[in-house]
Amino acid sequence: MNSPALDTLAAGDAHSGAEPGARRGMPGSGDPLSAGDPLGPLGPLGPLDLFGEGFVRDPYPWLDELRSESPVHYDPGTGLWLVSRYDDVRRVLLDPARFRPDNALHAVTPLPVGALRALARAGFTLPPALANNGGPSHTGLRRLVTRFFNAERVAATVPTIERIADELLDAVRSEIDATGGCDLFDSFAQVLPCRVLMELLGIRGVDPATLIRWSDASLELFWGRPTPERQRELAELAGEFHQWLTATVSDGGHPPDSLVGALARHRLPDGEPLDARTAVAACFFVFIAGQSTTGQLIATVLRRGLTEAGLWRLLPHERGLAEAWTEEVLRREPPVTTWRRVTARPVELGGVSLPEGAQLLLMLQGSGSDPEVFADPARMCPHRPNIRHHLAFGAGRHRCPGASLARTEAAIALRAAAGRLPGVGAAGEEPPMLGLLSFRAPLRVTVRR
Repeated sequence: MNSPALDTLAAGDAHSGAEPGARRGMPGSGDPLSAGDPLGPLGPLGPLDLFGEGFVRDPYPWLDELRSESPVHYDPGTGLWLVSRYDDVRRVLLDPARFRPDNALHAVTPLPVGALRALARAGFTLPPALANNGGPSHTGLRRLVTRFFNAERVAATVPTIERIADELLDAVRSEIDATGGCDLFDSFAQVLPCRVLMELLGIRGVDPATLIRWSDASLELFWGRPTPERQRELAELAGEFHQWLTATVSDGGHPPDSLVGALARHRLPDGEPLDARTAVAACFFVFIAGQSTTGQLIATVLRRGLTEAGLWRLLPHERGLAEAWTEEVLRREPPVTTWRRVTARPVELGGVSLPEGAQLLLMLQGSGSDPEVFADPARMCPHRPNIRHHLAFGAGRHRCPGASLARTEAAIALRAAAGRLPGVGAAGEEPPMLGLLSFRAPLRVTVRR
């Protein structure tokens, strides 16, 4: 079956057994990397399962152990090298020549034939565009996208964010008045960034609930560990998303100052126009980052704000507190917990010799709790001096272009919710958590009067 989806997302040689593992330097493969896994099951913590309930619920003991004892640690469950110290993570992010982004969007769990067929039927493909682009076309594409999320545009969007937040919180208050409680994840945190993005980019002809469903399905399909049956269901939704994006990009009627219009006019370094497949891939990344991951950030910021003693009542009144709290949540509990890179040639990292083609997992969440960089890292301290030094948005040429918008939306959402819902508190139960390879957030933020 010929499908571009196979080329980019099946990630065959990342999951296909002993021979590819030996090529990457799997411990026990007869190369110097056999010494890169000194902890085995991470000492007293037992086996590390990046998708397990224990790690998803409370990853910090494992992250602390990795940083202190095995900062470049081979994980046989995923075939990835876990990089957890701040300096090592930052070094990788700032050196795209040695540590390439080619594997950033590969499927974590091998896609079964049924899922691949569904993607193929939809013409699904993700050629290098933004997050997975280490080539010469990246600079121009990133510059184009960044123009839509720069500081000036974000400042101009603040009234829109505040208006939508107020509209959503009106409905939240009505539900609380009627029932005594409400889930801020479904009713507020998820919907706010989706509606803001739609207005900012001029998206029409689709409702927010559909975009959220497509985006979340894509995240789970490519960064989760779903069953084969679930993968087929998710592939159908991701295929629908891709077909809608393709139709949107191919429409031709978009204003020149819109994202799609700008992509249509964009020229590659050789002077050729940007092809439709790459334009769709750029939109795919922008939509998921602008919706799902920002919604996850807002959910985490709200949850942590509700459970921090005394904070909720101060947020509407203390200038800058919502922004500072958002930044501290980004450091300690970012929605994008990890990101992937692959070595372009043999290299030493954290005292471990890695071969060409080693698949790396940068533990962004772990780097934000590195005591060598952040004093008393487990304590939430919104006014710490180096609060902006975290790597939640990456660093270097692949740093998230929507960082300013995400920060602004989260702070406005937190301040607005605390101001409009002064008498609520977090429900007592622990919420279920989204536990994908690179994404983590509470899936419920239940409040009660």
